[in-house]
Amino acid sequence: MPESKPRKSVAMRKRKTNPEAKPQKVKGPANRRWVPPVFITVGLLGVAWLVTYYVAGQYIPFMTELGNWNILIGMGGMAAAFGIATLWT
Repeated sequence: MPESKPRKSVAMRKRKTNPEAKPQKVKGPANRRWVPPVFITVGLLGVAWLVTYYVAGQYIPFMTELGNWNILIGMGGMAAAFGIATLWT
């Protein structure tokens, strides 16, 4: 019994009908020169918040009211900085 011919996919048929078509070039990411300054600023603000809380937090009224939420704010700033750093290409 003779073997059947393999079927050609739709993409192969389209490629044969229009051989002039070239794949579109994909542009690289947009200009990301803003990432390093923002990364450094947000990270340092998180560190500064924690240092201020531990050194002088008892003398600053709003930091006293926040209590242990100050730790979350400082660590959140540092975590956000690392999240921003992932955009740096």
